Amino acid sequence: MSTLRFKALETLPFKDFRKDNSVEIPAKLSELFCKNVFSEETMREYLTKEAFGSIMDAIKKGTKIQRHIADQVAVAMKDWAMSKGVTHYTHWFQPLTGTTAEKHDSFFTPIEGGRAIERFSGNMLIQQEPDASSFPNGGIRNTFEARGYTAWDPTSPAFIMGTTLCIPSIFISYTGETLDYKAPLLRALNAVDEAATSVMQYFDKNVTKVTPTLGWEQEYFLVDSALYQSRPDLVLTGKTLLGHSPAKGQQLDDHYFGSIPTRVMNFMKELEIECMKLGIPATTRHNEVAPNQFELAPMFEEVNVAVDHNSLLMDIMARVAHKHHFHILFHEKPFAGVNGSGKHNNWSLATDTGENLLSPGKNPKKNLQFLTFFVNTIKAVHEYADLLRASIASASNDHRLGANEAPPAIISVFIGTQLFSVLEELEKVTNGKLSPEEKTELKLNVVGKIPEILLDNTDRNRTSPFAFTGNKFEIRAVGSSANCAESMTVMNTIAAKQLNDFKKEVDALVETGLKKDEAIFNVLREYIKQCKNIMFEGDGYSDDWAKEAKKRGLNNLKTTPEALKQEMDKKFLDLYEEMGIFNHREVEARNEIKLEKYSTVIDIEARVLSDIARNHIIPSALNYQNRLIENVKGLKEIFGDKEFKSLAKEQMSLITSISENVSIIKLGVEELLKAREAAKSISDSQKQAEAYCNKVKPLFDGIREASDNLEMMVDDELWPMTKYREMLFTK
Repeated sequence: MSTLRFKALETLPFKDFRKDNSVEIPAKLSELFCKNVFSEETMREYLTKEAFGSIMDAIKKGTKIQRHIADQVAVAMKDWAMSKGVTHYTHWFQPLTGTTAEKHDSFFTPIEGGRAIERFSGNMLIQQEPDASSFPNGGIRNTFEARGYTAWDPTSPAFIMGTTLCIPSIFISYTGETLDYKAPLLRALNAVDEAATSVMQYFDKNVTKVTPTLGWEQEYFLVDSALYQSRPDLVLTGKTLLGHSPAKGQQLDDHYFGSIPTRVMNFMKELEIECMKLGIPATTRHNEVAPNQFELAPMFEEVNVAVDHNSLLMDIMARVAHKHHFHILFHEKPFAGVNGSGKHNNWSLATDTGENLLSPGKNPKKNLQFLTFFVNTIKAVHEYADLLRASIASASNDHRLGANEAPPAIISVFIGTQLFSVLEELEKVTNGKLSPEEKTELKLNVVGKIPEILLDNTDRNRTSPFAFTGNKFEIRAVGSSANCAESMTVMNTIAAKQLNDFKKEVDALVETGLKKDEAIFNVLREYIKQCKNIMFEGDGYSDDWAKEAKKRGLNNLKTTPEALKQEMDKKFLDLYEEMGIFNHREVEARNEIKLEKYSTVIDIEARVLSDIARNHIIPSALNYQNRLIENVKGLKEIFGDKEFKSLAKEQMSLITSISENVSIIKLGVEELLKAREAAKSISDSQKQAEAYCNKVKPLFDGIREASDNLEMMVDDELWPMTKYREMLFTK
């Protein structure tokens, strides 16, 4: 380890950072669950019967809450929160920055006579007006128009962080456009609820509500705080821009599911305690593949609450990591040469009667129900694959997609060979009315055997971006730093659209005289034929698949600019407007924000790389070269020319190599800065992003390669840029 690294450890305020911060866990974590949440149980205790009923109707039926009820809820929330030492409240929202936001206001209110009281009214609960001028808006509003509104979302419970009552909220502009992730997600959830409930009337008229569920899997890296602070590239970009790979990385797979290091276990214990208090049902923890990479996963929840919990979790993780002298990395690819991090989104649909619509039943009718939602999901992805791809596009995720731990950029669906054979059988269904023999064959020998098939069909295809894994679909391509709401908004929107179309087609066939089951089979048969191009069971990493996908007409959108360009297709704009999720202006604004963010991220990386190359790499290399030159001069003074040439051969070679690589870096930095300035001057966001992608990013490689060459030559005592061998604290 370099002297500079030891100095970093010595000078940081905490000298005992390597000591174990042991954490005591209660005998039952369940006793802590929702301790700091205004949960249903807490509401029963604090609310009037009228107010409680109104809140539950809002959650379950989407009914509006009257103002006098909001006043009652506000008083109850304040009383509960103050009983736990709370002094402030905030509307907690998720703007398009990719992080959460909050503005704290005190309950404290002065009154006459030099006195004061704590006050919290229904008006304060329902709406706040934060200064919204600096949040991304994509041109929807002028910078000088600062007004924006946050509005309470009663479907996601309020919670306490420290001494602040946090109220989950949506965020909209003064003119009504959405400026956050939550508002469009709620619209999409409502759309899929209506569409799926309508289809469910074919199978069970008792179903009055369908709720999309989400189980996310959060991957992350932990790096010791002191070592993190010694890397300017990690601090400024979230990833290491330079440094060669160590001899031992993840080749032996010995970290994967291995014994969790003590310091990390203490971090995880405290994290789980905080999760329980906030109602986040974290149940799974383990080592991931890369050194010092880990994963946390909760139980499935309703999508809106799951999205809020994931955003909240990322905030909590950073706070708890700091207490244990770690820095947490959510970047999808913080270290080259090892696995990156994803956030797998496991999606399904559940009814208010307790059924998972992507699980088969005990009889042919329930299995036909399963097939209906199963095939319609595949059809939705087939029709809107490029929109789903755009929803997971980011500069950081581009580094991960297509590598050996993540799916490729080509969107395909994996269902397993056995289920694929079931769909092939359904494809053979006669067009129109079914014969008695066909009905028997379908119900007993095809549909009836689905439960048995699924018992042995739970394997995963790690190379598939969209895989069926037993009773849910797993969107594996979502990046670890992403807000789940983006992909979930798209997933639920396209599912709702597809189910609406399915209902219309089935009803049209029923009107022609076909029985309901026959009509459903006929429509599903056509869908299977139309969707076969997107179903793929093989290796998504292979070159053969890329060629085959092209033949099938599937797009391979490898970069964010390519993916986001597709997002502006009229088909997708019209979809959003038809389903009531976004108007055209809102889609265009969000597309603009994402393009600008992409360009800004690459621009920052280019600046940091240039600064490190000029201010760290070249001086360190020249310093070492000067020492070599002094060594050569000394050898020449001591030995004769003949001996000297032989003895100084290696030093002379190093001196030459250092000069060559320094020249490559200097020229590379000059070209990089020129390309960066040229890209920065482009006013069109799409073209600017393409310039950063195609002209700026490729110049990184030459600088990196020359820097790596120097790192392997230069004395470690002068070199602070080692890749990650010394960065990751695994014991």
